[in-house]
This record gives sequence, structure tokens and C-alpha cells, in this order.
Amino acid sequence: MAKQLFQKPKGTADLLPNESLKWHYVEETARLLFSDYQYAEVRTPIFENFDIFARSAGDTSDVVTKEMYDFKDKGDRHIALRPEGTAGVVRAFVENKLFGPEHAKPYKLFYIGPMFRYERPQAGRMRQFHQIGVEALGSESPALDAEVIAMAVDFFQTLGIANLKVKVNSLGDKESRENYRQALIDFLKPHFEELSHDSQERLEKNPLRVLDSKDAKDQEIVANAPSILDYLSDDAQQHWLKVQQYLDALGIDYEVDATVVRGLDYYNHTIFEVMTKAKALGHGWSTITGGGRYNGLVSEFGGPEMAGVGFGIGLERLMLLLESENAPLPDENKLDIYVANQGQDTDIAAMQMVQAIRSFGYSADRDYEDRKLKAQFKTANRLNARYMITIGERELAEQSANLKNMQTGKETAVKLAELYTNLPEYVESPENEGE
Repeated sequence: MAKQLFQKPKGTADLLPNESLKWHYVEETARLLFSDYQYAEVRTPIFENFDIFARSAGDTSDVVTKEMYDFKDKGDRHIALRPEGTAGVVRAFVENKLFGPEHAKPYKLFYIGPMFRYERPQAGRMRQFHQIGVEALGSESPALDAEVIAMAVDFFQTLGIANLKVKVNSLGDKESRENYRQALIDFLKPHFEELSHDSQERLEKNPLRVLDSKDAKDQEIVANAPSILDYLSDDAQQHWLKVQQYLDALGIDYEVDATVVRGLDYYNHTIFEVMTKAKALGHGWSTITGGGRYNGLVSEFGGPEMAGVGFGIGLERLMLLLESENAPLPDENKLDIYVANQGQDTDIAAMQMVQAIRSFGYSADRDYEDRKLKAQFKTANRLNARYMITIGERELAEQSANLKNMQTGKETAVKLAELYTNLPEYVESPENEGE
């Protein structure tokens, strides 16, 4: 009887070590850069109460109506795997009373981790996918909107992505949205029969979502829709003008696009997308992050009325982009020193040497298969070891080892005691090697 072959679920991926190394580099780049902007990492549960996402996404969102992974647990609680990061972060912000006056505002957070949506898997779009996201809570300053946009651009440029385009828009405040909502309904109603089924359903509930439709016919219709920028209240107009002034002052190359609408219902005021051109993501310009300002979410989760602004980046799409653009990504774990040994009683000395090397902060490996020296030398070369230490029976008798610089070929006999205590004196740091 043939053994059963187990396979990963559809829409998921195994990140093997060579890929994981690249992901780690991108994630660490985010951690280092975001900390420069005084953002700190938060880790929230992968599953939350269903209502957390249903309330925050709005009941017209595809996330709630079609894509949520939700279930009843053994205590008959309605649970959902997180489909996005913002709701959980805001819930944590409120539950842990981080809105209190003892905490400086804005309270700046970022997160990195897996999200889940039941959608049709395709390149860069998975059922378990990963996001890097940022949330700054507790300030209504338009300067913060501009800083968040600048940070997103900074991150992509640091990773080596050029040819970026920033699109910005304003959804205004509540007054602006109400004024615009009716104007948009009045414009779309004569086209009702031509709209897609999803857009017909959204027309009365949340007409702004029609602007976000991917349906080609819908896009054709909304191309002539009135612009929300013509319906901004005086306060919203002031906020919008300030954001543009800050972006200009920071030298951010952006364009105003009144058709940019974020898919979730809690956004208002500034929204934005960062785009790039890359064949790996399709023809033309592709969005690599989107975000904006939201003002009702903290109070909806039981906190005070408090503003927020942030963005989310899909890591799968970002990795596809970086690979296609030949961005500088690590492709192997660097090995500083390979220890080879041959002969009776050398195995213990090799084990001690490997551990001593690691105690100095260098990476080290050795043979575990009792192979001949020639095979061990080949492995050291294949692993691109910077140095090789060889211990044979003669070396062991003399309490010494052979140290070889694999780049220059230079070999030196060194006492074992010297290597155990003064290894850095014999080994160049990688950045100085070859000078």
C-alpha cells in the first residue's frame, strides 16, 4: 500500500531556508527603518473575535462578505483568522489603555505577520499571506499623514526599488462624505442596470466602494463620476492642503488622483497608494502599498474619539517585485569558518573548536559524516567558507591546527590554545578582508 503524500493547503506556501533568508532581510530592513521613525513592533493574536473584523471592515467589504476564515470554537465563540492587521492593533491599543495621557501621541506601532483570506490564489496573492503594516494613533496632524507616506517611500527605496509613483486623495470628513455620497448616488443611479452585481448591492450601502470596483464596465462608468475633492468641507479642505504642502516640502513626487479609494469602510481624509512598474506584477503601474487616515475605529472599539493613520504592505507581492527587479537580497547564510578533521581522537577537538569559534560571534560548521578530508574541503568550498581550520592526527599531537584563508590561499599553523583564546587576531572581519 502506497504511503499517503501530505501536501500543504491550497493558497499557502513553504518558505524554505533560501527564501526565508530573503524574507528575514526585508523584515529586518522594515524593523530598522521604522525604528528610525520611532515606531515599535506590536504582535497581536492571529485569531480574534469575529466582531472585531466585521465592525472595522464594514459589512459591505468583500473581506466580511466573502473572504473571512471564520468558525465556531469549542466554546461556541465566533472566531476569525485575521484578514488584515489594523483592527487587531487598534483593539490592542484600546484594551491596553494606550490612549491614556501618560503615553505620548501619536502612539506609533508596526506589525509583521500572517493574514488569512479565502480568495482565489494567484501569483503574489495567497490565502495565507503576510503583511508589514504601520499604525500611528492619537494625532490628527496632517504632518503625520505626510510622514507616513514618506516612510513608505523610504522603505521601498531602501530595498532598492526605483520608479515609484505616489497617488494621493482625500475622502474628507464626515460632512464631506455625506455631501459626496448623495452626489455619487445621483450620478450612478441612471447606470444601475449597467453596473456589476456587487456594485449594484453597494450603491445604497456604500457607494464609494463602487469607485473601488475592478469590473471593467464599472471602471468605465465611474471615470466620469464627480470628484470628492469638489465636496470637501472647509476643515477637510484645510487638512488636504496642508498634507500637500508637507509632501512638497519633503520632496515627495506625488500626483492627486480622485479615483483612489481604500477598500475598507473606516478611512477618511488622506488616502494614498504607492505604485511601481514591474512585469512581475502585471502590465502598467501596480500598487505595492496603500493606506490612509481613519478616525472612527478607536471609539468603535470602546476607546475615546481618536485619529489614526497607517498603511499595509503585502510581503508576497513585495518579494516577487524585489526578485524581478534584481534588488540586492542575501542568497545564502554566510559561513565564516569550516572545521575539518581526520584521524583518531580529532573529533572531540573539532567539536570544541567549532563551539569556541561560535563563542567569538563567528559562524562555524564541521563534518558530521566522518568523511575523508578531500570531501570536507569540497564542502567548505561549496559553502563559500571564508576560512578553514584543519585538525589531523599530527596537528592534534602538536596541539596545533592549520588555518587557511580561502580567498587568498594563505595557510598558517596556529596553536589550538591561541585559536581558543585569540581567534579574532587570526581572522579578518568580512568587511576588512582583501584590503
